[in-house]
Amino acid sequence: MTSQRTLNRLFTLHSWAGIVTGLLLFIVCFSGAVVVFKNEIDLWASPSLAKLPRSEKPASLDAVLTQLQTRYPGATVETIALPDAVNPSYFAFVRERGAPANTRTKVALRSDTGTVVGPVDSQLGQYLRMLHVFLFFGPRWIVGFLGAAMLVLIATGIVIHRKILAELFTQRWGRSFRVVMSDLHKSAGIWGLGFHILIATTGAWMGLAPLFEQGYKFITTPAAMAPSQPVRKAEGSEPAPMQSLDAMYATAQQAVPGLEARYVSLRRWGTSTAEAGFTGNLSGHLASTARVDIHAVTGVPKKVHDPRTAGFWSLVNSLMEPLHFGDFGGLTLKWLYFFLGMTPAFLSISGTLIWLDARQQRRREADAAHPASAGNAIAAG
Repeated sequence: MTSQRTLNRLFTLHSWAGIVTGLLLFIVCFSGAVVVFKNEIDLWASPSLAKLPRSEKPASLDAVLTQLQTRYPGATVETIALPDAVNPSYFAFVRERGAPANTRTKVALRSDTGTVVGPVDSQLGQYLRMLHVFLFFGPRWIVGFLGAAMLVLIATGIVIHRKILAELFTQRWGRSFRVVMSDLHKSAGIWGLGFHILIATTGAWMGLAPLFEQGYKFITTPAAMAPSQPVRKAEGSEPAPMQSLDAMYATAQQAVPGLEARYVSLRRWGTSTAEAGFTGNLSGHLASTARVDIHAVTGVPKKVHDPRTAGFWSLVNSLMEPLHFGDFGGLTLKWLYFFLGMTPAFLSISGTLIWLDARQQRRREADAAHPASAGNAIAAG
């Protein structure tokens, strides 16, 4: 049985953790609820893209790359996104000659012919994702820390509100503002408890796991064992013929059976050190971090990552993103994630309002008690 003193401390921790992180939690949770419709938002913001034909047999990757190089001579093609269940078109991220290093143009291409349609008018969905994952400019560990803070709020809330079953259906509409908001706060937290634990855990994992992994490697790797970088010529100084992208994709699918590439990344393309990376999902599996890097000159795989065979923690890591964003169950699951994802945003608002109302109530009680104390002192005198 938890003592009253411990409950009071947990209540204080719960209150201050919510107040300190409330605004950022609201931003992250609200944007996260909306960003499940990232692809749909991008199509809505650029209506011309939704009108493009969907091809049952999309144009080859080689045809897409040729069209891009013809339309943007001298530009660097960095990434090609393949058509999927929502987007009927190819997309490519191109850095044009003379453009700043952090400036890329998103280009749409027809899926049936690979013909360049032109730059995408709006990337509203991508901006929302950047807000949710990085708060636009921050490192991802900040959002991971917010996920950990959300787990603290969940754990302390469960201990504080021990009568969970009774509070599931408790809503006293005729009482004061604080009582009404408190009932809404508790019932919303309880009804969405399983989803909140899932979102907080996966968010904390994706934000903080890379940070701990890098720290562990730094601590456990002696300085003498650090790999030395060989001296070599500047990358991109030796032109070389490239293998077919489609042939390399076939090689990637042989290396990782069931690979369904979502993105093809091109690095140092056209040089002797060029690489093509194929990243995507696995057919019939929830994992989303399968990747094959192939030497573009020889067509030989350089690095293969199959989460099904890379160990337990690698498999767990591959499940985090699909579980967090709910992009594996179609439109119905996205709507469910949207409505449940709005509840943490409501909890951050309602918790702050409850805290502010309680603080004002204490001030009013203190102000009411002060004149009475002063009057008693005068009378005694």
